[in-house]
Amino acid sequence: MAQKLKFGNGTWATKEGSTLSYNDEGGNFKPLPFTTTRDSIATRVNKEGLIEVVGNDVPRIDYTDSADGALLLEPQSTNLITYSEDFNNASWLKTNLNITKDIEIAPNGLLNASKILQTVSGGYARINTTLAGSETFSLFAKKGDLTDLKLFLGGDYSYFDLENGVVLLASGSTFVSSNIESFNNDWYRCSITSSYSGGTSIRFQGTNGTNDNSLGFIYTYGAQLEQGSYATSYIPTNGSSVTRQADTASGSGNSEVFNDSEGALFADILIAENISANANISISKGINGQNLFKILYLQSEGKIRAELRDSTMNTIIDYSNFNLGEFSKVLLSYNSTTLKMYINGFEIGSEDVNGIPSGLNQIDFDRADGNAFFYGKTKEIGYYDTALTDEELEYLTSYRSLNELVTELNLNEL
Repeated sequence: MAQKLKFGNGTWATKEGSTLSYNDEGGNFKPLPFTTTRDSIATRVNKEGLIEVVGNDVPRIDYTDSADGALLLEPQSTNLITYSEDFNNASWLKTNLNITKDIEIAPNGLLNASKILQTVSGGYARINTTLAGSETFSLFAKKGDLTDLKLFLGGDYSYFDLENGVVLLASGSTFVSSNIESFNNDWYRCSITSSYSGGTSIRFQGTNGTNDNSLGFIYTYGAQLEQGSYATSYIPTNGSSVTRQADTASGSGNSEVFNDSEGALFADILIAENISANANISISKGINGQNLFKILYLQSEGKIRAELRDSTMNTIIDYSNFNLGEFSKVLLSYNSTTLKMYINGFEIGSEDVNGIPSGLNQIDFDRADGNAFFYGKTKEIGYYDTALTDEELEYLTSYRSLNELVTELNLNEL
């Protein structure tokens, strides 16, 4: 089961504009880079668990979900809040509260988080804005003597427990979803998504449970309002809205790496729960729809697909119970007669092959033509130049110990 191309699995080599693949047999990185682009700065969570800014075209190895890191690829997004960290700024309208800046260590490791003290019942901070539907408001928060947070987006709201890291309550006629994510030093990133349209306000306040009239304080940092159905990585602002451009990664490998007649593609990937477009990882000759071998998530149908295609005929295996929002090990294998797909240790399907691709020479995080990009997180990509046995397919996609299961799924307890 020697891998011809290995990418990730805790072994990363990145520089501006590229990431390299690794060769187990040679014990070194190979000159088979993924060309990576992003025409803007962006943030990631580093090995120390802190949010840090990286420059244009620098690949983001993000450690939010794993000590081994994962390549983070995201679509373009804009933080519409112009002062994401300065809650004293006049753009934030304050009611019955006092704000003290730079009083607590923030999720970026700097002393630039704020203390939000509610001095009269019902205190809150807000920004008046116009929503266009399917927008997400997120905020980093840490408990003080108040233990909970309430976020408003349009007419919808959610309560978040900053002690136990859970959503307490969510409600509203246009409510879509809410989420809470743990960060270092008792910080949480809380988010709410709404499909509300029209003039309104976004606002937040500290609470005890669902009691809006609580007095006391919480710590806050990093407010973000963006169009889209989930919160993307944090985009700092200071006086104007800021756009993070989309990430791309493509073009690793060559014709000597890939075997047209048989092979296997392994991917340990996470696709966002509320993804709004198709996601592809493909081996091809650079032409969409012809001579390719790929993993495809069909957003409109909610299914993961294995596809093998020559210039005219394709072979497909579909699976409708794929879990978004968590890492899954997906492995496709084919030879001249059979295409198979395994996910997390189980055979999903097996189909007779209709046509074998030719001229395979590159692997891309898109559908082979610079469109329908894969957006999500990738812990590992592996390519084998032979078809794999059922035993190998099961082994490579299974969790081989209780510790690996807990680590891979980022579980605190079973």
